[in-house]
Amino acid sequence: MAIVQINIMKTKPLTFLLALTFMFLFSGSSVVFGDELRDGLLAYGTKDYKKAYKLILPLAEQGNVMAQTTLGVMYLEGYGVPQDYKEAVKWERLAAKQGDAYAQYNFGVMYDKGHGVSQNFKEAIKWYQLSAKQGHAEAQNNLGVMYNKGRGVPQNYKEAIKWVRLAAKQGHAEAQNNLGVMYNKGRGVPQNYKEAIKWVRLAAEQGFGHAQTNLGGMYEKGHGVPQDYKEAVRLYRLAAEQGFAPAQYNLGAIYFEGLGVPQDHKEAVKWYRRSAEQGNAHAQNNLGKMYSKGRGVPQNYEEAIKWYRLAAEQGFAPAQYNLGAIYFEGLGVPQDHKEAVKSFRRSAEQGNAHAQNNLGVMYDKGHGVSQDFKEAIKWYQLSAKQGYAEAQNNLGFMYEVGDGVPQDYKGAVKLYRLAAEQGFAPAQYNLGAMYFEGLGVPQDHKEAVKWFRLAAKQGIARAHEALDLFLGRKGQKLL
Repeated sequence: MAIVQINIMKTKPLTFLLALTFMFLFSGSSVVFGDELRDGLLAYGTKDYKKAYKLILPLAEQGNVMAQTTLGVMYLEGYGVPQDYKEAVKWERLAAKQGDAYAQYNFGVMYDKGHGVSQNFKEAIKWYQLSAKQGHAEAQNNLGVMYNKGRGVPQNYKEAIKWVRLAAKQGHAEAQNNLGVMYNKGRGVPQNYKEAIKWVRLAAEQGFGHAQTNLGGMYEKGHGVPQDYKEAVRLYRLAAEQGFAPAQYNLGAIYFEGLGVPQDHKEAVKWYRRSAEQGNAHAQNNLGKMYSKGRGVPQNYEEAIKWYRLAAEQGFAPAQYNLGAIYFEGLGVPQDHKEAVKSFRRSAEQGNAHAQNNLGVMYDKGHGVSQDFKEAIKWYQLSAKQGYAEAQNNLGFMYEVGDGVPQDYKGAVKLYRLAAEQGFAPAQYNLGAMYFEGLGVPQDHKEAVKWFRLAAKQGIARAHEALDLFLGRKGQKLL
C-alpha cells in the first residue's frame, strides 16, 4: 500500500541560496564584503526583492559570484523581476564557472529540469559533480539519484549509495530518506530493514513527508520493526497533513481497510479525494471505485468515470481496466464495447492480468472486435501466466473445446486445476465435470463430487444440479 521510492530532488535552488545568504550575514566569516552586497542580500532575505535587485545587479555585472548566484535565482523564481529562465541561466553559468558550489548546483538543476536550456542529463551530471565534490549536500543527493535512475550516466547503485550517503551524513533529510529506501530495496547494498529504518527515521524526525510516509509503510508491513498499524497511521497522518499526496492516499487506504483505525469509508473518501486532487493516479482510481460502489459517498457512475479517466490518462493500468469495465457494462455511459476494448487493451499492454483476461473475452465473444479465437488465446495465456484464475479457467475451456488451439483435455484439466485450487468456483465445477466424464484424467466420481461440492458451496447452480443428479440417484445424502 505504501509508496516507497526515490525521486529527483524537488527542492528549489532558492532553499540553499537562502542558507548561504544568512550564513554570510550572521556568521563570523573573515571575508570582507562591500556594504552594497551585504545590504542587497539582507533585502533579499527579508523579501524586499526590488531593493535587492537594485543593489545586487551592479555587483553581479562586476563579477561578484554571490551576487551572480543570487540574481540568477531571482530570475529563476521571478523575485522582483519578471521570471526569465534564460536570464537565470546566464547568471548561474557565470557564477558556476567561477567555481561557486551553490551556482553549480543551481545550474545542474536547470539542465536537469530543462529550465532556460534544453534538458540535458549529462550536462546536469557535470555540474552536480562539480558542486558535490565541494561538499554541497543537495548536489550530492541529486547526483546519487541520477546514478540510481541511470539519467545521464549508466545506472550504478553503488555510485548512487556513495553520493547519497555523503549527503545523508550531513543531515540532508531527502538523502537520509533515499539512503533508507536503498537499504529497504537492497540497491547497491545488501537489503537491511534495520538500516533502512535508521535512515528513514532520521529524515522523518526532520518532518520530511516522503520519509514519514516511507516509515509508515515499514510499520504497516513490519519491515525492520514490529508491525504496528497505529504507528503507521500516525506517520501517514503527519505527512498527509503537510499535503503529501502519497501519504494522503495511504491514509485513505488505511481507513478503507480499518487498519489501526475503525473502518470508515467516508474518511477514506476524504483522504483519497485530497490525494486525487493533486493528481495521484492511485487515489484517483480508488476514488472512482468508491463512487462506483457507493462506499462513503452516494453511488455515482458519472463521478466514477471522471476519476477513472483522470487516472487512465496518466497511463495507470488499473484505472484503464476499470474504465473499460464501465464501458462494457454501460454504467453511467452508453454501453460501448469498442471503447471497452480500447481501454482494456491499454491496460493489458502494460501487463494488467485482469485486463488481459477481459481483452481475451472480447476476442473470444466478438465484443467490440471481430471474433478471433487465436487472439483470445494470446491474451488468456498472458493473464494465466500471471496466475489469474479466471484466465486459467477460460484458457482451459478453449483447450477443452478446441477453440483456437488443438483440443487437449489434459491441458484443460491442468488449467482448470490451477484455477480451482485458487478457489475459483467455475473452474472447480469444470474440473469436477472432467473427472465425472473421465476427460484428460481417469474417470473418478469421488473426485468429481469433491470439486462439485466446493463449487456448489460458492453458489454455482450447475454444481448443485450435478450433485443432485449424481448423488440423488445413489440415494446418498445431499449437501
